[in-house]
Amino acid sequence: MADCNETLRELDAFLDRELSEETHVAIRAHLEGCPDCFQAFDFHAELKVVVSQKCRTDEMPPGLLAKLQQCFGDPGQLAGPDGRIPADDRYAATDELNAGPDGA
Repeated sequence: MADCNETLRELDAFLDRELSEETHVAIRAHLEGCPDCFQAFDFHAELKVVVSQKCRTDEMPPGLLAKLQQCFGDPGQLAGPDGRIPADDRYAATDELNAGPDGA
């Protein structure tokens, strides 16, 4: 059975149906018996709906997609043969986003 820490850690994956059937069932059972975790789940589920609706109605600011592609590129380009991003490169895109206009 899932505990509170595992449940809270896996909420996004649970909501996105990205978990194995066994893990999904365990977390669902935990949510049914734990009011605190269910409250967190309810908040995350509602937030996901609100963000999804908001993203559908607002236009993307000009240049945002190009900036994201520049920062993140094709995720397949970063991954090594094992499909994982090397430790040195994991934060490169974040560093680029945090850099000022002069790149510093």
